[in-house]
Amino acid sequence: MRRSSGILSDASRAKHIKGCAVKRILSIDGGGIRGVFSLQILAAIEALFRRQQQKDDLVLAKVFDLFAGTSTGAIIATCLSWGMAVREIEDLYLQCGPEIFAKEHWYTRWKRKYRSEPIARRFARKFCEGAEGSEPALLGSKRLLTRLLIVMRNASTGSPWPISNNPKAIFNDPSLPDCNLNIPIWKLLRASTAAPTYFEPEEIQLGDHSFLFVDGGITPFNNPTLMAVFMATLPPYGLSWPASRELLHVVSIGTCSVRAKLPHKLASDVNLLDAARFLPLALMDTIAGEQDFICRVLGDCVHGAVIDSEVKELNKPTLLSRDEQKFTYVRYDQAFDAEHSKALQLSKAEAELDDLTLIPLLQKMGRDYASKHVHLEDLFPQKNEADYA
Repeated sequence: MRRSSGILSDASRAKHIKGCAVKRILSIDGGGIRGVFSLQILAAIEALFRRQQQKDDLVLAKVFDLFAGTSTGAIIATCLSWGMAVREIEDLYLQCGPEIFAKEHWYTRWKRKYRSEPIARRFARKFCEGAEGSEPALLGSKRLLTRLLIVMRNASTGSPWPISNNPKAIFNDPSLPDCNLNIPIWKLLRASTAAPTYFEPEEIQLGDHSFLFVDGGITPFNNPTLMAVFMATLPPYGLSWPASRELLHVVSIGTCSVRAKLPHKLASDVNLLDAARFLPLALMDTIAGEQDFICRVLGDCVHGAVIDSEVKELNKPTLLSRDEQKFTYVRYDQAFDAEHSKALQLSKAEAELDDLTLIPLLQKMGRDYASKHVHLEDLFPQKNEADYA
């Protein structure tokens, strides 16, 4: 729900972009093929900026300073940082979906559902320095037009790995033999999307050590927004962007959240398979919601759905006063409509991440949501004093 806001004039908006030190972060959740929903919201944002700046070919890399993503969000964030238009990214999803979700050979399907080679080849061809596939682009590539944050999990050490192309990051020192900037982008995307049981882990060599990485969705940062804010503002990360509602604007985009539910059974009939399907999704959904909750506590929520019936939208100062709020914040996401027969399918664990037949529905849901909720004043927030009464 949007709170009323004062809308900047066109001249003020232009000045806001060109003459001010405002930093913009755009974050995209993980969620498999549900990233198609997120792309409809991104298309609406791109269209608004194109009209506002009167540039039909404007890409979001010219507007935002940092893109962050986990799993499917990492793919979208990297494409945006690469300078791709949103429709180009959507075409990539539509054309490559069957290739990316290529079934594993029958004799190894007990290990994982899909083969990793097709998706690795696709990323390697797309993110390269010269002709297609000739030389892999590294995380330190100048072809990335913005700061980029990718979240994955180091399964060898048991720790989340939020990794960025920030040149000031401690592990991005070029003198280090295991400098993160020397990792090929395609490997990072393979790692961030290596969902257990779906794809095999990605092995990455860093100096003298080899590590196995899996999907960033099984970290606390399947919604990477808060991690992106921390990386941009906390002194240890080196960027040290100003943390204030006037100088930092954060847009967070979900992938049409699905609440994990146990099947309608007697408690005594719930079995191990029911629990195995329920638990991972329940944890991912709950943690992603918590990240959104914390962002609304720390920031100034310009737009976001009701969190729950008790705290509502948290769109007024809470623990922090207006002057203490660290950023302005927009959260675009919605829950699936359980009354829609196909949307109801997506509440099932087996249909959540990889059901390509649901792409048309995801497109429609995303477009309908964007037409109702994505507006220019969210992207240039300037609130009235009455909003804080």
